[in-house]
Amino acid sequence: MDIRKSTDSELKQIMARSPQAMFEGTLGKVKPTGEKIKQLVEPLLKKGCYYLIATEDDKLMGWILIGENKDQFTDKRIGFIYELFVLEEFRGKGVSKQLLSSAIDRLKQEGYPEVRLSVFVGNPAIKLYEKMGFHSRNITMSLPL
Repeated sequence: MDIRKSTDSELKQIMARSPQAMFEGTLGKVKPTGEKIKQLVEPLLKKGCYYLIATEDDKLMGWILIGENKDQFTDKRIGFIYELFVLEEFRGKGVSKQLLSSAIDRLKQEGYPEVRLSVFVGNPAIKLYEKMGFHSRNITMSLPL
């Protein structure tokens, strides 16, 4: 498996598949359009965020979107994982773990003192994040009206 930054043509593949990634990552609560994905991702890419992709035999297996963010209270620069997704046929083979490990290494090399991410309650990826050393930091609660 090769993990590296995405090319422009691979970025197009990712953007085309990102609505499904967000739908699954939000446990079916959000079904975004391609336009909404574009609105969310383009500003991140413009500020220097980037995708790392996992490939094997030139086949896209999954991706992780990483970059800078700021702590909302202190304005401290932190590394942030915005998205992690593995295509269904490659799940259960350690792709997520390798993408996450590569992302953490890169963010550390880029000088960030901390890496954060957000995840929906009930997402099975939480187990992986905890195994990799992540812990709950804050919880957003909701009251439907």
